[in-house]
Amino acid sequence: MRVLVTGATGMLGSGVARALAERGDRVTVLQRHPAGLGLPEVLTDISDADAVLAAVDGHEAVIHLAAKVNVVGPEAEYQRVNVEGTQTVVNACMTAGVRRLVFVSSPSVAHSGSSLIGRGADPADPLAAHGPYPRSKARAERIALGADHGQLAVIAVRPHLVWGPGDKQLVARIVNRARSGRLVLIGSGAALIDSTYVVNAVEALLAALDRCVEARGQALVVTNGEPRPVAELLAAICRAAGAPEPTRHVPVRLARAGGTVVESLWTLTEGLRRERSADDPPLTRFLVDQMSTAHWFDQRMARQVLQWEPRVSLDEGFAELQRWYSDSDSQH
Repeated sequence: MRVLVTGATGMLGSGVARALAERGDRVTVLQRHPAGLGLPEVLTDISDADAVLAAVDGHEAVIHLAAKVNVVGPEAEYQRVNVEGTQTVVNACMTAGVRRLVFVSSPSVAHSGSSLIGRGADPADPLAAHGPYPRSKARAERIALGADHGQLAVIAVRPHLVWGPGDKQLVARIVNRARSGRLVLIGSGAALIDSTYVVNAVEALLAALDRCVEARGQALVVTNGEPRPVAELLAAICRAAGAPEPTRHVPVRLARAGGTVVESLWTLTEGLRRERSADDPPLTRFLVDQMSTAHWFDQRMARQVLQWEPRVSLDEGFAELQRWYSDSDSQH
């Protein structure tokens, strides 16, 4: 197929673009900065309607990953990138006659802060979602699935906590905080959480592209299907990187109160930090919810619909991550 992939500078987006090209699809990538993949690319902002339409034109399918993924920031920026950007992509797909659209979403669109135990893909709820990122992704998912009609088949895939070698969103932040002594456990650290090794997430998105017509109109959560206590998951990532494992615990109530204060201060000082750092704050209410409540999912529907199974186990993924860090250290 002729496939356009948006957001190919990230670990998951670049992995998807490479995998599509390796299997013989004709791939174009779209993002603001060069992806360095050796593929045809369009450098533009996802909210530029004319540029997005020109990029989409001539493609049979679109996999839409581009998004603002930080957990705090001005609500208007999440609205512009995640909501209006998705609407721009959807409009372009409809105008250009695209037949398949895979929207990459997040389980957080249906997470109100309480535990999710063995759940499927509950409806996206922007009113109940905590934080600007989940709210905006919930609205965007509704826009994408709302466009599923006629010749345009749309499916939403929600990969949960994707990680792997070279990951700058999750793994690097965990490791950096561990090495600086700032990584703590919220509550007991016993909450069971699902995660997804990047190879499995890539293959799930390719399966969604291939099964888009048969599975159209659905939202599916994708994970490794191996829930682990959050303390065990963090410790395994730290061991792979040769970083100290977290041992300090912060009570949930205290962490949530602290997250509220830190978010407010972070917003107030945004202008002062803009030139120095684009990092997330060290603690947020969203982070507290993610680290202190169980969230693992029933994978039977996703695997049946996509005809997909995760190929790399978590332990195999941790071994790959350790090899990557060992190779990186040897090169420096």
